[in-house]
This record gives sequence, structure tokens and C-alpha cells, in this order.
Amino acid sequence: MSVHDELTSVQRCLDDLNRSVRRLEQQIGGGGLEIRRVRTDAEHLRESVALLREAASTPAAPKRPDLVTIPDTPYDDSLWVDSDDEGLGARDRHAP
Repeated sequence: MSVHDELTSVQRCLDDLNRSVRRLEQQIGGGGLEIRRVRTDAEHLRESVALLREAASTPAAPKRPDLVTIPDTPYDDSLWVDSDDEGLGARDRHAP
């Protein structure tokens, strides 16, 4: 099955779920917290499937990371004046 067919199948199942939830609301009453939670969850599922359908209809191009050019010229020595050498500590102190 294609993605479109799968999404259509899921949509049909959600339509059935919504009809069942409406029937339950009529039988139980819509004021209870439990039925409101079920109705809200079913609505969230519908929204999520709509987002999936939208994402599937427009395939995203693979994103390449931005390239950073590194110059061949040496860095300015003033950049490293107050830096520590990794694993060695500060320049004017001895390593343990």
C-alpha cells in the first residue's frame, strides 16, 4: 500500500471512531470528564493525521548542512593570549 492509501485508511478509521464517540456521548451524556477526554483525543488524532497527510504530499528535500569555509591563512595570535592549553592548563603554570 502507498502512503496515501494508508492515510486514507487511517482517516476512515478515525471517521468511524468519531461516529462511535458521538453515539457514546448521546448514550452516556457529554458532560463527563471521561467522554470529553476521549472526544479531545479523537480530535487530536484527526489533526495529527491531517499534518501527516500534508507532510506526505510535499516531500522535503534533504537538507544539506551549511558549509563553512576555513581560511588557509594562520589565525591571529592575539586570539589565544588568555587561553588555556587543553589538558595542560594555563601557559604560565606547570601541568600536574
